[in-house]
Amino acid sequence: MRVTLVTLFPEMVSAITGSGITRRAVENGLLTVATVNPRDFTSDRHRTVDDRPFGGGPGMLMKVEPLAKAIDHARSQLPEATVIYLSPVGRKLDQAKVEQLAAQPQLILVAGRYEGIDERLIDTVIDEQISIGDFVLSGGELP
Repeated sequence: MRVTLVTLFPEMVSAITGSGITRRAVENGLLTVATVNPRDFTSDRHRTVDDRPFGGGPGMLMKVEPLAKAIDHARSQLPEATVIYLSPVGRKLDQAKVEQLAAQPQLILVAGRYEGIDERLIDTVIDEQISIGDFVLSGGELP
């Protein structure tokens, strides 16, 4: 299985894949994990990835442009991948869904931050939204 995680914090992914069962899966060639950082696709000197919601509302969203470019880059590496946004409003992850995802050869996981991502991306490039449970995390890349 090949997985690319679109995340603002790729070092967190390295910590997860460097130990335990995920490390063994990587070492045995069962799992390949890559990361794509949306900051690498910004055009300003501050590498800004957050913005206010255009429709109003509280908080900040991840900017459309760098996130869309990051997802496009990931898709160029994994053209057959399902793009999953790790979102609190998505379908709750259960064993049946884990088994379905594990059977796929390629996945792109988008880890949100702030108040989420722009709805335009959900409508155009996200195939599915999945929630890992009824609790709050700072980001989707946390185990």
